[in-house]
Amino acid sequence: MNPSSPAHLLEALRWRYATKQFDPARSIPEPIWAALEASLVLTPSSLGLQPWRFIVVTQPELRESLQAASYGQSQPRDCSHFVVFAVRRELDAAHIDRHVARTAEVRGVATESLAKFRGMMEGSVERARREGTLDTWQDHQAYIALGQFMLAAALLGVDTCPMEGIEPRKYDEILGLAGTSYGTVVACAAGYRSAGDKYAAAPKVRFPRAEVVDLRA
Repeated sequence: MNPSSPAHLLEALRWRYATKQFDPARSIPEPIWAALEASLVLTPSSLGLQPWRFIVVTQPELRESLQAASYGQSQPRDCSHFVVFAVRRELDAAHIDRHVARTAEVRGVATESLAKFRGMMEGSVERARREGTLDTWQDHQAYIALGQFMLAAALLGVDTCPMEGIEPRKYDEILGLAGTSYGTVVACAAGYRSAGDKYAAAPKVRFPRAEVVDLRA
């Protein structure tokens, strides 16, 4: 692997912002989108369980409906690719078994050899279920994916806007998730900023490093 330079990373992070206005005439080129899609697939998750679906919406009619379920914000309509992050609700043994089977397939080992691994995962999931934190735990995984997606986009010169200002239940109905094991958590618009977006040139506001980084050396 050829690591990116610190300067390149910081340049990308300083360049990115929550884009308010996208240029609807610009689309993300296929090779760049393929890399961004791969960044979603490669997102790390707790216990490797990958409790998610990434729904990529480019169909104009669907985007209009999602805009209406986003309090009228323009990003779902005008961006190039609109990603909805949905997670598995009430994670169950079947999902764990699916992950174990995939692990055995990819690593070329017998499923039986992963019995201890499976038991550890099942114990963690059941403990979270008893404590009433299972769905919240899985929701948090979606934000790991969101962060990775936004950083990958910035490094590739693609603008994004994370969106929590949405109506998840309406999203579920529009996208056919209602009544399934998956539910909407958050969304992210991706594309290219409009020349008229005044926020693109606004200075980035952050607290000083000394106030947010607590080094205990």
